[in-house]
Amino acid sequence: MDPVREGAVRGPSDENLRMNGVLEFAVGFAALCFGVAMALAGIRLFRGPSAQDRVLAFDTLYINGMLSLLVLGIRTRSMLYFDMALLIALFGFVGSTALAKFLLRGEVIEP
Repeated sequence: MDPVREGAVRGPSDENLRMNGVLEFAVGFAALCFGVAMALAGIRLFRGPSAQDRVLAFDTLYINGMLSLLVLGIRTRSMLYFDMALLIALFGFVGSTALAKFLLRGEVIEP
């Protein structure tokens, strides 16, 4: 490292770091795709011929909801959406595990 230019290796940027057009289009397109996927999963949740199909639709629904929150967090640059997405992932995993165990054994909590 040059002794004349000692200091922080990476400092704050001088330019305005706004979302460029390609990223804005990609975020909008991803939000649209996740919305369509959530609608189709909602239809499968209500019309599913078996309970296993409904559990799978529930998994797809909460994962797409979580990803929609992540896209919204990228768009607004707010960390709150990332925390909410983490909570949705945690509760969705616990819920789908409990539903799968109930379908497999007929009970959630073993005596």
